[in-house]
Amino acid sequence: MATPSTPLGRQNMNIHEPHNFTENKLLSSETVSSANPAGIDDEVSAFFAQNTHSSKALVIDEATNVRLRWLIHKRVLSVMVVTYFAQALDKGTINFASIMGIREDTRLKGQEYAWLTTCVYIAILIWEFPTNRLLQRLPIAKYLAFNIIAWGAVLACTAACTNFTSLVVVRTLLGVFECVCQPAFVFLSTMWYTREEQALVIGAFYSMNGFQQCVGGLIAYGIAQVDNAKLKNWQILFTLLGCLTSVWGVFVFWYLPDSPIRATCFSPEDRLLMAERVRKNDTGLQNRTFKMYQAREAFTDWTVWAIVMISFTNALPTGGLGAFSNIILTAFGFTQLQTYLLAIAQGAIIMIFLFSAAYLSKHFNQRLLLAFIYTLPNVAGTIVFLCVQTSAKTKVGLLIAFYCTQGFGAVAVLNLAVMSGNIAGRTKQAVVSSLVFIAWAVGNAIGPQVFRDDDKPRYVKAFVAHIIVYGIQLITIFLLRLHLMRRNVSKRRAQAILPSKASGENADEHLAHRQAFDDLTDRENADFRYVY
Repeated sequence: MATPSTPLGRQNMNIHEPHNFTENKLLSSETVSSANPAGIDDEVSAFFAQNTHSSKALVIDEATNVRLRWLIHKRVLSVMVVTYFAQALDKGTINFASIMGIREDTRLKGQEYAWLTTCVYIAILIWEFPTNRLLQRLPIAKYLAFNIIAWGAVLACTAACTNFTSLVVVRTLLGVFECVCQPAFVFLSTMWYTREEQALVIGAFYSMNGFQQCVGGLIAYGIAQVDNAKLKNWQILFTLLGCLTSVWGVFVFWYLPDSPIRATCFSPEDRLLMAERVRKNDTGLQNRTFKMYQAREAFTDWTVWAIVMISFTNALPTGGLGAFSNIILTAFGFTQLQTYLLAIAQGAIIMIFLFSAAYLSKHFNQRLLLAFIYTLPNVAGTIVFLCVQTSAKTKVGLLIAFYCTQGFGAVAVLNLAVMSGNIAGRTKQAVVSSLVFIAWAVGNAIGPQVFRDDDKPRYVKAFVAHIIVYGIQLITIFLLRLHLMRRNVSKRRAQAILPSKASGENADEHLAHRQAFDDLTDRENADFRYVY
């Protein structure tokens, strides 16, 4: 596609030059469409046409960049972090409720408890693509807020369940409403943050998986001390967390902006600068049109399927360990109180894995190499489970091995950073996001099922399955890294630039990123560079 001659296609404007920024309404779709190159979103084009008044290159100095980043942190990242914490806590309540008496009170037997986790991920499997399409079509913040309110209401209704059937219904609805979180946050990360910042941003909200273990353990322990109440302890837990989540959803509806273009909470000048600072991502801002050629490209791209495979292999062990962690710890010989307290330590370790991976990724500009390294502790811990018998003498060693298996969170963050940094084109992003989170859902759905009731307390067959998928994951990570290196070499050779395997853009390439907001895929855009 030729470089557009509209203001959208210019590299930018000079921040130090005075401009007449106004709060006028965006130009009508009809007016802009006639001047737009094919494929560019009308609202994006109107925004740049209305706010760009110079052909000079924009230079955002570091002080301005830091100021803008903190503004975005306060308005966007804070919402992502708290929402993901609520989502992780709400989804994990079944784990704490498992030793509060929910299995006995609802007369669960055999594999029925495992199915309460599996049905959540089956719902995600079914609804993931529709919710990604709705994220593309609807205002992202408003759609996210609706789902938060809805899943809070469903969670509170869990307290009224009396049997397996009613629990399956509410858990399935929980999966439908919660599955918006991760794809929405990945889209928000690409829309508001540079590729260099995305691993830390994704790590920040994903770390709430660990923080919910810490806080959830304390909440569960506190509620477990309640005696002689009209509600069972697990009913109090579900009611309390569900109501708090719905209230938070109402706040998100008011507070979170849909995009830099619509963020009227910021000045017009800052909104333009926020959009321009992510130009070099070459992944665009938004496009509501579903483009079939981009969908076909997603299904035929080897990079996509490698990311999908890593999502699946990393999620399968996670699903089982997440649902059965408290039961496993109890089987090691720890009391109920000790299990709650150990969950706090488990959460802290998950956060250490996550933040260290995100920091190292930014510091060394490495994603897949670190994903390979962070898979190794999982392998080591699983081998210990297979080789060491459960006894009073070995329970501390087994506990350490269990903590080693918590590296899955770091791999998940790095894999999402690979996806957000290497997939361009809004339709392609929606399709890939759907595939990745469907794979994640399938892995999490299968995970609890490999922990068979007739295989407890050591669950040897489950951990053999874990070893196999970890092996597949390591091979896939290695091959994907080689593949992305070769793609960068091809991109540079096509532009008559000295071929290099370097991750991302080299400083001496001086790429203009003129088509950054033209909704081109990573393959179409000559200036796109893959990061790994």
